[in-house]
Amino acid sequence: MYNVFSGTFLFSLAVSLIVTTITTPIFIFLFKKYKILIDDPKQHIHPAIIHTKPIPRGGGLPFYLGVLVSGIIFLPHTKLTLILFIASLIALLIGLIDDKVGDFSRYIRFLANIFCALLVVGSGISIPFITNPFGGILHLDTVRISFSFFGTHSILLLSDVIAGLWLVWVMNMLNWSKGVDGQMPGIVAISAFVIGILSLRFASVDSHSLLAAQLSFIIAGASIGFLFYNFYPAKIFPGYGATSIYLLLSVVSILSSAKLATAILVMGVPMVDGIFTLFRRLLSGKSVFKGDKKHLHHLLLQKGWSQRRIALFYWLVSAILGTVALLLNSKGKLFALCMLAVVVTGALLFLHFSTQKDEKNKIV
Repeated sequence: MYNVFSGTFLFSLAVSLIVTTITTPIFIFLFKKYKILIDDPKQHIHPAIIHTKPIPRGGGLPFYLGVLVSGIIFLPHTKLTLILFIASLIALLIGLIDDKVGDFSRYIRFLANIFCALLVVGSGISIPFITNPFGGILHLDTVRISFSFFGTHSILLLSDVIAGLWLVWVMNMLNWSKGVDGQMPGIVAISAFVIGILSLRFASVDSHSLLAAQLSFIIAGASIGFLFYNFYPAKIFPGYGATSIYLLLSVVSILSSAKLATAILVMGVPMVDGIFTLFRRLLSGKSVFKGDKKHLHHLLLQKGWSQRRIALFYWLVSAILGTVALLLNSKGKLFALCMLAVVVTGALLFLHFSTQKDEKNKIV
């Protein structure tokens, strides 16, 4: 069995970390000098903004470059990796446009997410089965639709649809989890590292798991490199361009189906917060695409938590859940996820009612 210290895993992590660490301050300088991709709270009106001075928000660019350079060096040059980086590049470009414009159409962004997911699924990445926590395997590749278009092709209906939904969900869910400085890159680094470790268990018998492991450590390294400049007080924001990295992280979580439950658990807090946000907006009659200031990290800010404390809280919980995911079987992971959902949902409900009460008391 492979381990994290064998082969090129540590080298790939180090290269992505170094490239991101070196290029990020260069882009910070360029963005400021030419006054591009700057998030000015006086001009960019958004309810979730908490910074008070102009800060570059094109961090997705050096983030992506760190992954790309290390990927070119250490990943196999196959059709699959080419499509992955093309799809992530499209996500990056759409994100940079959004970072530049500031109020780019949320619907166009969402359609771009779907297009990138379709590219990835079209490359052959799907979820053919999931492990039943109560025993056995749930096969998702039994419904197949075949068609001829410059050759014979097949669509695994359930496998491909669920994979596409997962990719789009992770891209948006993690985008919601960058509300305070350092929050997102820490979550991504921990999630990628945990997925990478688990992928090593199957790397000797599954080429996709080997690719997932290598790419996971590359993502982890780039995340750590970016974190040096994004931790409070942030010198640069990831911006929407970082969606390119979220896409790659969602891909490695399904390259080997055994890691999907682990990914769900290690990203459990932003996952539950994201689901809660969707239902909250729908029940209140608001568009699910309309931003607000009611995510968990916003509520904690209103309760007096500092940005550093919130980021460290997210990292700690992700690290604990990642460790638990590595130690538990499928049934244990399901139980842990259910407990997490209950606890986080309860905390969100309490904080919502508590902050509403505080706001009413201030008015009175």
